[in-house]
Amino acid sequence: SALRDEPAGVLAHGQKQWLEIGMLLVQNASVLLLDEPVAGMSAEEREQTGNLLHRIGGERVVVVVEHDMDFMRSFATSVTVLAGGRVLSEGTVEQVQADPKV
Repeated sequence: SALRDEPAGVLAHGQKQWLEIGMLLVQNASVLLLDEPVAGMSAEEREQTGNLLHRIGGERVVVVVEHDMDFMRSFATSVTVLAGGRVLSEGTVEQVQADPKV
């Protein structure tokens, strides 16, 4: 890409997130744990990040801690809701949203 030779410090927030994900992929990690990967991103960056996570999720486990349910609705294949350190609900986004405990 055009940014390949740019120092990380000049990258936009979303680009830095993608760089960090790339650094995990280079290590050939089989499980990725990402904490709010789309926080502070534009709508376009959020969509690109969701597509990226969906694509790499076919080859490894991607665990995303995220409060943005619109993002999760668009890209998650399964959701686990925790409350007080315990599993409150698990399933598809639709199943979890329909659960009265949530």
